[in-house]
Amino acid sequence: MTNKFEAGQIIDGKVTGIQPYGAFVALDEENQGLVHISEITHGYVKDINEHLTVGDEVKVKVMNVDEAKNKVSLSIRATEEAPKKPAKEKKAQPTFQQDNDTAGFNTLKDKLQEWIDQSAKK
Repeated sequence: MTNKFEAGQIIDGKVTGIQPYGAFVALDEENQGLVHISEITHGYVKDINEHLTVGDEVKVKVMNVDEAKNKVSLSIRATEEAPKKPAKEKKAQPTFQQDNDTAGFNTLKDKLQEWIDQSAKK
């Protein structure tokens, strides 16, 4: 492999093969690189075949060139603008109203005298 590919470069390529872990893209007549499944598109990709087919023309960004192993790591995702995340809606905070009506609820002080009286009767 010659030094004609550099990290950051954007190149037009053609999908030549698809595997469960990624897609192989021909960069020219002699060289190809791999687009890992995580670099296909923004978001989760369960099946690459839902996004790419052999023969597709794609725009890829060179992420890494490993001359020693003769490998080029590519990304399609890096050439696309990230989708805008919808603004999170603020959840309405629950409001509590405190009633002065203590029906059904007695304070411990009120119950204590009642319990003393009950135990004295026994």
